[in-house]
Amino acid sequence: MSSPMSRSNIPTEPAGSGAPPWWLFTTDPARAVADFGLLIATLPLGQLLPVGDGHPVLVLPGLLADDGSTWTLRRILRDLGYRVHGWRLGRNLGPTAATVAGLQNRLLDLQSRYDSAVSVIGWSLGGIYARALARDTAAAVRQVITLGSPIRLTHERQSRASRAFNRYAHLHVVPRELALESDPLPVPATSIYSRYDGIVAWQACLDVPSAWAENIAVVGSHFGFGHHPAVIWAIADRLARPDGQWAPFRAPRVLRPLYPPVDTPPERSPRSGYGNTRRAH
Repeated sequence: MSSPMSRSNIPTEPAGSGAPPWWLFTTDPARAVADFGLLIATLPLGQLLPVGDGHPVLVLPGLLADDGSTWTLRRILRDLGYRVHGWRLGRNLGPTAATVAGLQNRLLDLQSRYDSAVSVIGWSLGGIYARALARDTAAAVRQVITLGSPIRLTHERQSRASRAFNRYAHLHVVPRELALESDPLPVPATSIYSRYDGIVAWQACLDVPSAWAENIAVVGSHFGFGHHPAVIWAIADRLARPDGQWAPFRAPRVLRPLYPPVDTPPERSPRSGYGNTRRAH
């Protein structure tokens, strides 16, 4: 797998001047608990979620997290009928040798096992991995959904996780070169982000919309992405789209207050293009 952190040769516009303010950072864990309470309160609406078609889904955790952090999301998606899997690579310490090799092996194993392309969901740093997998192995990836992932990070000050990431830099086999990326993916892509994210600058999470790429804004915390009801609904809606029939997300009326207007991302660099695509949409 090529570097999930290296896209420095692609010019990109600045995406926000700094990390989230301290009040968002310090309250993020407590707000994540509130997000879980909101999930419990909206459980009766779960029966309205679209039923899955059984295709495989791979869920990748964020920095310093493991499969335990994605258990709630995976359980809900499994109940909807998907073949959902964690990454089984332990704690996410960044792009270590075990992570870089293990991710690609995990993806290809699931593709072979189910004879089907895999939808890949990545939370924060996991989303950067997910997009790298889609670039390197497009035929194995059905779509990519990122949750609070700083896919257009241009400076370390845009993330309050930079110190934790750098703590394990001696284990990383690929350099962290910024900016990360600006070119569109060769598969459908959805970036779910929040202006109230306490860890990464929301501006860095914005993808550039295209024929099969979009951003979905929610009102929630960074640590709550994996169980926020608006995030769950958006993921379920995206996964339920028939393969090759992508369409923009439309929130159900009862949950529309949880989906604020989407922000306009920076313009794409003139060098950007669609390149090779796996399928037409």
